[in-house]
Amino acid sequence: MDRERFTEHLAAPMGRGVVLSGGFDGHAGGVLCGDLVRISVRVAGDRVVEAGFDAEGCGALTAAASAAVTLVSGELLLEAGRVGTREIAAELGGLSPGKLHAADLVGDALHRALGAACIDAAVPLDPRRTLVAMSGGVDSAVAALLVSRAGREAVAVTLELWRDEENDAAASCCSADAVRLARSVAHRMGMPHFTLDLREEFRAGVVDPFLNGYGSGETPNPCVGCNGHVRLDAMLDMATRLGAADLATGHYSRVTPDGLLRVAADPAKDQTYMLAALAPESIARMRFPLAELTKPEVRALASEAELPVATRAESQDLCFLAGTGKARFLQRHAGLEDAPGEIVSSGGEVLGEHDGFQHFTVGQRKGLGVAAVEPLYVLRTEAGANRVVVGSRAELAVDRVAVRGARLHRPGAEVDAVRLRYHSRAVPCRVAGSPPVGTHRELELELSEPFYGAAPGQSACLLRGDVIVGWATIVTR
Repeated sequence: MDRERFTEHLAAPMGRGVVLSGGFDGHAGGVLCGDLVRISVRVAGDRVVEAGFDAEGCGALTAAASAAVTLVSGELLLEAGRVGTREIAAELGGLSPGKLHAADLVGDALHRALGAACIDAAVPLDPRRTLVAMSGGVDSAVAALLVSRAGREAVAVTLELWRDEENDAAASCCSADAVRLARSVAHRMGMPHFTLDLREEFRAGVVDPFLNGYGSGETPNPCVGCNGHVRLDAMLDMATRLGAADLATGHYSRVTPDGLLRVAADPAKDQTYMLAALAPESIARMRFPLAELTKPEVRALASEAELPVATRAESQDLCFLAGTGKARFLQRHAGLEDAPGEIVSSGGEVLGEHDGFQHFTVGQRKGLGVAAVEPLYVLRTEAGANRVVVGSRAELAVDRVAVRGARLHRPGAEVDAVRLRYHSRAVPCRVAGSPPVGTHRELELELSEPFYGAAPGQSACLLRGDVIVGWATIVTR
C-alpha cells in the first residue's frame, strides 16, 4: 500500500461537498455498517464533465470517493464505466483487505450515478457496439463473452429492481449484491459497466400489478410484464444513449428472419414464454447469443473462460421473493392477511376450511387439506367471499379460454397452438373469429383438446408452430 497517495486523497479529497447543478447522484452504504457515500456526476454528450461526493464514515471511504471522482472527472462516459473497486484501490496505492469494503461501496454509488446520468448522454452510435444485460449469473456472462468473441464492443448494464430488508440479497438476481457481482465479472472481461436503478418503475409496472392480481383472485405472471413493459425497453433506451446498435441478453430464445420470437434450440431452457410480450420493434434490436446452446454448453464455455460465475446456481424464484415466502410478501405489501374461509365443491357443499384464498391457484391439487374419494383440484378462487371452489379433474378441464389485452403480431388465423403456462406444452387451438393484427380487448381461444388448469392472470402465448405470433392474459370465464 502506497500510504502517501492514500493520505493525499484523505487530506485533500477531490470533489468533496460538491453539489452539481443538473447532476445525477448514486448512493451506497447504510446504518448497519455506518458508512454512507454519495457520488454525483454530470454528463454532457459522451463525457463526464464534473463529479463530486459526500461521505460519512471511515477515512477509507472518503479517500476512495476522492479517488473515484479523480478517475472519472473529464473522462469519456464509457471509460468511466470501467472504474471499479480495483481501479479505485490502485488510485489509492492499494488497500488492505479490511478497507476494500470502502472501495466496493464507492463503486456501487459511482455506477448508480453513471447509470442515472445516461439519460443525459449522447454517445455517438457505433454499429459494432452492443449493450449486454448482465444479471450476475452464468447465462448473461456467457452472452457477454460471445458478443465479445464475435468482434463486437460489449458494454454491460445491470438492473437494480428491488431492495427489501427481508430478501436474500445473494439469491436475488436484481439485488445490490448481484449488481456488484455482475460489475466485477464485466470488469474482469474488460467491459465498461453501468447500473440502472429501475426500482420505482419495477414497483409500479411489475410488483403492484402482481399484488393487485392476487388481491382479485388471479395468479399473475410478473416476469412476462417485466420483460415486455419495463426492463428490456429501458435497456434498449439506454443502448441508444450509449451509442449501441443493439441489446444482448442471456435468454434462451431464437428470432425468425421476419423478426418474431422462436422457441430456443434447447426446449428445456426455452424462455420465449417469458419474452412473449416484447413488441416486434424491440425484438428487432435484440440479440440472443444463447439461442442455439444448451445449459451444459453454456457452463462449459464459462469454465473454459474461467468466469467466476461458471458454477453459480440459478435463481429459482421471482426476484422480489428471494429469501421470503409469497404469503409473507403478500401480507407485508398487499395487506392480504390469513383469514379462515370455506373450501366448497362446485355444487356448493362445504368440504373444509382454508387460511386465505390467496394461497391457492387454479389447477392446484396438493395442500388442500380436504379428504375425498377422488383427487380434488382448485377450480377457482372467489376473492370477495374468501372462498375456494374445488372439483374433480374432469371439472377442471376447459376447451375454451377467454383472454384479455391480446396483441397479435400476425393475423389470428395463423395461430395454431397456445401455451397457457410457462412449463406446459403447447395445446392446439384456433382464435375464434380470426381477428386481424393488432390489439384486442377480448378474444376467445378454442382448444382442440382439453387443458387442465387455465389460471386467470397467467399469460397465453399464441403460437404458429414454434413461433410466437401474439400473447394475452387469461381471464375468468
